[in-house]
Formats: sequence, structure tokens, C-alpha cells
Amino acid sequence: MLGVTDTARQDGPAAALPALSDAFGLGEVRDQRFLAHGLMNRNWRLVTATGVYALKEITDVPLPRVRRNLAVLVDLAREGIPVPAPLVDAGGDLVAEVGGHGYCVLPWVDGEHLQGTDLPLDQVRDLGALLGRLHEGLRRHGPGPVPEQGPAAKVRDAAEADRAAAALMSRLPADPDTAAAEALHSRRGLLARYAGARPDGDVPAGPYGWTHGDFQYRNLLRRDGRVVAVLDWDRLGIRPYGEEVARTAQVQFGVGGAFDLDRVAAFCSGYRSVIDLSEDDLADAVQRLWWKRLTDFWQLEFYLDRQDPAFGEMFLTDEALLNWWTEHPDEVQAAYAAHQPTARAVTAAPATPPRSPAPRHPCRWRGDPSR
Repeated sequence: MLGVTDTARQDGPAAALPALSDAFGLGEVRDQRFLAHGLMNRNWRLVTATGVYALKEITDVPLPRVRRNLAVLVDLAREGIPVPAPLVDAGGDLVAEVGGHGYCVLPWVDGEHLQGTDLPLDQVRDLGALLGRLHEGLRRHGPGPVPEQGPAAKVRDAAEADRAAAALMSRLPADPDTAAAEALHSRRGLLARYAGARPDGDVPAGPYGWTHGDFQYRNLLRRDGRVVAVLDWDRLGIRPYGEEVARTAQVQFGVGGAFDLDRVAAFCSGYRSVIDLSEDDLADAVQRLWWKRLTDFWQLEFYLDRQDPAFGEMFLTDEALLNWWTEHPDEVQAAYAAHQPTARAVTAAPATPPRSPAPRHPCRWRGDPSR
């Protein structure tokens, strides 16, 4: 560990910068700017004698896992996948530890974060294909073998979720946040109404392997109509591919309290042009994601635990989408199946999202029948 004492963290890692500059060979640090839009780790833009870099202080992930994940980026970058290859310090480490904190440094990439609904359809299809290429690259360069048995995913019981909602209701201030209280009350009504729609079993359908874990616009830099950097690899892990496809489309195209169904369809079509993911497997993933959103309250928990209003806003935004999704299940499933939806009217009696009986199977790649 590099020998620098800890200090107040309010204005940036000023005391750590000399040691970090020496460790990573950055040269004189001429300017530093804190990037306030990060929700988890703390990030800075550094201008130094040798170039411009992104500095990350790692706060939410164990350092051994960060080292494992960063090593993958080196191999992916060599294949031409748009990821920034991390710098190695003087001791050959991808993470430098200074004053009890871990840091990594990556080359700065100029670009902008664009929500999925701001992209034209051809770029949306390209984004889906990029996720497919990323999964292919991780098949070759993931940090370890993929097990024969696919990963299980906890499927929360509706009664358990209702108890969690009641506990959160009791934690709201005495003069309650009316919007949050109303949303929680509405959610408990949905839980009671759709308790029988719980997905069958804890093992999702479809192919699985190493995935990014948070492939969405906040972690994508775009320039001149294409993705130039996929960022934030803290959640790299083995998951069903359908889970990442479903989640990415929801975060990218579930905006303003509704899905952009045409863009969901274009994204999934682009992905499935690279990876063989059947409609049944994807339908299973979509239903499981809907159920997870119905039974989970992580944004509100973060809001109450951290007193960060950004998470409170996320909770209300996602609540609006959940209600719309619950009223339009057939249209959402059709979009994920890469069919252009034709009917967009609100249904009088929302149907239960379809369940897939498809068997579990390992990775299967187009043009590679042996997998």
C-alpha cells in the first residue's frame, strides 16, 4: 500500500494525487475536476503532463473484484471493443491503494451520455448488436470459466415484498413524502392483485455467461453516432443474457413513464442478430424483470438510507413505468420479441406476463452449433 495518510474527502483526493501520479506515471497534475454525476463511486477528470485521464476512487466494490474486472478490459480493448484499457501502476497492479482507499486510472474518452430515446432507430439496432458483441468478447475473455449449471435468481414472494413495503412506509418522515407514500400504497395494491403472477422457479431460461451488469446510457459514451466507451465494469458477473437484454432495454427505453416500444424492438433485433436468444427465453427474462421491479424497493431504500434525493426521484420515475408496464404486458412482450407493435391502447384487464417453459441451456452462438 502506498504510504499516504487519509484526509477529508470533500474536495477530492488532493493528498493522494502525488502518490497516484508517481504510481501510474501520470506526471505533474495540472488540473482536476470532480464528476458529480456518478451515483456510486467517486470520479475525477485529471489533466496531467502526460495526458488526460479518468481517476476513480472505488467505494462500493471489493478491490480484488475490481482488479479482476479491470483485467478483462485489457483483452476486450485489444479486440476493438470500445472499452478504455486501464493503466497499470509501477508494481504491475491495476489498482493503487492510498490512505485506505483504492484508485484506478483510465484514459479519458471524450463523448456524451445520451438516453436511448434520443437515438435514431439505426443507432438503437447498433447498440443491441454491440451488447451482443460484448457478450461474445466476454465468452473469450471473461475472468473465469462459465459453470455448467446456470445461475439461480431469487424470486421474491409477494407477501415478503408487501412486508418490506410496510416497513418502508413506517420509515417515511412523520410529515411524509406524499408522493412516496402514495406510490408505496399503490404498489401494495399491485402486489395483492398480481401475487399469482410470480415466475416459476429460481433458474431463468436461456443462455448465460459473463455480462457487463449495468449496460445503460449512464455508462456509455457516444460520439459521432456511435459508442466510443463502455464504462463502469463493477458489476461484471455471470447472468442470463436475457436478463441483461431485458434490463438494458428497460433502462434505455423506459422513459417518461412508458416504454418506447419501437426502440425496444430495434434494440432486441440488433442483439439477436449476433446472439441466438429465442423469443421464449427473452419472454421469460422480461417477465422476471417485471416481477423484480414489482417486488423490489432498492431506490427508496437508498433514498432513506443515504438521504440522497436522486434515488427518491428514481423511485418515482420507475414506479410510473411499472404501472404502465403492468397495464401493457402483451405490447411490451411483443416489442422484446422484436415484432413492431401495432396495438398501443390501454387494456381494460391487464394480462399476466407470459411464462416460458423453455429449458435451460448454456451459451449458443450464431454460426457455432457446438455451444
